Amino acid sequence: MSQLRVTKSGLVVSAVICIFIFLYLRNPTPAEPEEEPAHSEVVECGFYPDELCSALFEGKGAAPQIAKFCKTPHKSEIHAHLHTPGNCSRISQGLHFITRPLSKEEGDFSLAYIITIHKELAMFVQLLRAIYVPQNVYCIHVDEKTPKKYKTAVQTLVNCFENVFISSKRQKMAYAGFTRLQADINCMKDLVHSKFQWNYVINLCGQDFPIKTNREIVHYIRSKWNDKNITPGAIQPPHINNRFKDKPPHNLTIYFGSAYYVLTRKFVEFILTDIRAKDMLQWSKDIRSPEQHYWVTLNQLKDAPGATPDAGWEGNVRAIKWKSEEGNVHDGCKGRYVQDICVYGPGDLPWLIQSSSLFAYKFEPSTDPLVVTCLERRHRLQVLRQAEVPIEPHWHFHQQSHFNMRLNC
Repeated sequence: MSQLRVTKSGLVVSAVICIFIFLYLRNPTPAEPEEEPAHSEVVECGFYPDELCSALFEGKGAAPQIAKFCKTPHKSEIHAHLHTPGNCSRISQGLHFITRPLSKEEGDFSLAYIITIHKELAMFVQLLRAIYVPQNVYCIHVDEKTPKKYKTAVQTLVNCFENVFISSKRQKMAYAGFTRLQADINCMKDLVHSKFQWNYVINLCGQDFPIKTNREIVHYIRSKWNDKNITPGAIQPPHINNRFKDKPPHNLTIYFGSAYYVLTRKFVEFILTDIRAKDMLQWSKDIRSPEQHYWVTLNQLKDAPGATPDAGWEGNVRAIKWKSEEGNVHDGCKGRYVQDICVYGPGDLPWLIQSSSLFAYKFEPSTDPLVVTCLERRHRLQVLRQAEVPIEPHWHFHQQSHFNMRLNC
């Protein structure tokens, strides 16, 4: 760490802020500050600021303001492991991956994941290690337009796990539109032809994060959706149908819904072989946001395996704060809205952990790394508390009982 040079006045300001933060987090009923602190880069928090995370989860009024001082260097440890030559044991242990099934229920029910990524390498690692267990299988679609260094780092990580692989075909701009839909189809083909057995497939993108553990996800699927697909959505309004260039194939009734799903293996095999599914995929090339129509429409077919034609919007797949739902479904975005979707800030953490959804979207650690850091630490603690096997030391994240504050003037 470089030697820090500060002026006398800078030291006084920094010291006052450090003392304020320390006293605030030790005070169960603190008074909220009258105004936002003026120096946004004065203090740097430790890697895992447990006390601040606890204050944020509890909804303490001043915690989001204090969080603005914190610069959690979440990338440094992750990048060091991926860009430094070493063996896979060092990578998996150093990055705290779970290396054994944690319960019999989980071990007997394998999930497949499709993860599409194009940026935020460290966030991808945090997502993968949060959902990773050795009995599951993971297909990673890396956008063809990502830099070579990014692809190399992902490949380095993937090479260390037999049940994680990069899709055999890659799409450009695979985070929206038809290329996003095709990227999922490509991974589905790879998953079906892989040597791994799995019961359901779940799709994610690099800006998702789980708010339920693998055990909770498995229990939710088995208890409420056993052998059924989850594709939240509803029938397409007639005025929207008029926007389609051509009529849907096979006289299909088009539905509108989520791009996210939880699908049975038999339904995936149906998608890849049924003529109606194949023709609809071709038709989808000429419509807007086909990923919001394709899965939910085909899940309405009564002869489709696991079909749920009457489910509507049921299915707690993804927690999203839409701007249009502010004041009704949620209490507003504490981060910022981007295209009417909330990019979560520290003040959104209490809402997130109260959600019944399996995953949440949307996170941008490059803007606010503390949000994912706090969620990740809480998630791992829940995972280990639910485990029915002895805990390996490297499954724990590094512990810090107090802040490791340092001046950054």
